[in-house]
Amino acid sequence: MKIGILGVGHIGKTLSRELSGAGHDVKVANSRGPDTIDATALATGARAVPAAEAVKDVDVVILSIPLNRVPEIVALLGGVPAETVVIDTSNYYPGRDSEIAAIEAGQVESLWVAQQLGRSIVKAWNSIGSDSFALKGTPVGTPGRVALPVAADDDSERAVAIALVEDTGFDGFDAGALAQSWRQQPGAPSYCTDLTREELRAALAGAEAARLPKRRDLAGAAIAERFGERTNPDSEYGVRLSRALFM
Repeated sequence: MKIGILGVGHIGKTLSRELSGAGHDVKVANSRGPDTIDATALATGARAVPAAEAVKDVDVVILSIPLNRVPEIVALLGGVPAETVVIDTSNYYPGRDSEIAAIEAGQVESLWVAQQLGRSIVKAWNSIGSDSFALKGTPVGTPGRVALPVAADDDSERAVAIALVEDTGFDGFDAGALAQSWRQQPGAPSYCTDLTREELRAALAGAEAARLPKRRDLAGAAIAERFGERTNPDSEYGVRLSRALFM
């Protein structure tokens, strides 16, 4: 499958390595140009290209950028065919993204992204910490394999994303329609808690929307106090904290 990835930060870098390592034809881009992309993101065969090239002639575009930058790429995606699957990995953190009024008023993050882009999207890979994503992928059938929720309104697009999640070393879990993707947002029991398929099923069902923002902000404050602003925790600490606050 031909895949273009916009953003090669913590999550994008692992996506680049895992998907190209699984045999996909992967192009990656960032906002600063191909010469600035870390060689580790290209270690398994991905190619660094300009952003306009990353979204050209591909089957899938993966957005791995801060949520508040989504409006900046609307024009870039304007020429991408409707049949191209667009997968969003972002999460809303008001301290980083600045407050977005619609989301603060209760709009589901994924629906806000779809509205900005004017097209259907899939939500995937947003619910795992970057360290867990880099270290915990395992082959299909491994006991205790971590599962990741995948939400979309289009069944075929959701199926594509689930298959790609499997290729990155995790069980892809059908999390239903995009309107339900709040169940995998920051603060939810499924968020950064590294659950198995059966555990994830219960966590998604038990999520309470009203409690998510406070839990999200508590976790963010704890991580900032321990590690500093804009620093991702290691998987051991991150999972332990998330399970204590979100479940």
